[in-house]
Amino acid sequence: MNKSLKAPLLARLTVNGLLILLVAPIMTTLVYSLSAQWGAHILPRGFTFDWYITLWSDSRFLAAFARSLLVCLAALLLSLLLILPTLFVVFYYFPRLKSLMNLLILLPFAVPPVVSSVGLLQLYAGGPLPLIGGPWILIFCYFTISLPFMYRALANNLDAIPLSDLIDAAHLLGASTVVAFLRVVLPNIRNGLLAALFLSFSFLFGEFVFANMLVGTRFETLQVYLYSQRTNSGHFTSAMVMSYFLFIGVATWFALRLQTRSR
Repeated sequence: MNKSLKAPLLARLTVNGLLILLVAPIMTTLVYSLSAQWGAHILPRGFTFDWYITLWSDSRFLAAFARSLLVCLAALLLSLLLILPTLFVVFYYFPRLKSLMNLLILLPFAVPPVVSSVGLLQLYAGGPLPLIGGPWILIFCYFTISLPFMYRALANNLDAIPLSDLIDAAHLLGASTVVAFLRVVLPNIRNGLLAALFLSFSFLFGEFVFANMLVGTRFETLQVYLYSQRTNSGHFTSAMVMSYFLFIGVATWFALRLQTRSR
């Protein structure tokens, strides 16, 4: 008969302490965003939703939110269209190139964002199609940033399935390689694909350095807008941070639900 093992006191204290460290800043920010006034006293003086009403009625905030969403989704779509066929070709036809791909995919992290921004500004400032100040340069930049996240998550899933056996079995049943990839391989890596998409999205949606240096206020994203409001009311900024946190939390919950249903 199996008996439930009770965790030792030190283990429970460690886990509870970690949870408190993670939850305390979020709860403090939430309370501050709902407080009418919180200054020299320990507890706030009243609670109100006025800061959230002011935030979500601000057309500038809504426009920045929509721009961030548009840029992130476009970059993820571009990454998906490139990385999925590339991974399949490498893992099925050229498995010896895996080590080289593991090295190349880390290059976006090898150069600091500030240095990369300066290089991109110099590269795309002129020419017949200048991209500076618009969404295109941000989309192409975010595209390169998301590649390592998507590659690593999808590569782990492809390593966990018998790719060659699945494709060969599909060929024996009369399916082409493209059909086998779409109807056999993709369903087997669905969880990794969802994890890669939402991990990349949560990172790109909060990216600030590239957005501020490449486009700034000419194509104001959510993080640039948040930076511009840093000198205003702390309650307003806290409401913005909590709205951002809630949006990412809902997106993460939705991804987990999709993974559960796919299983």
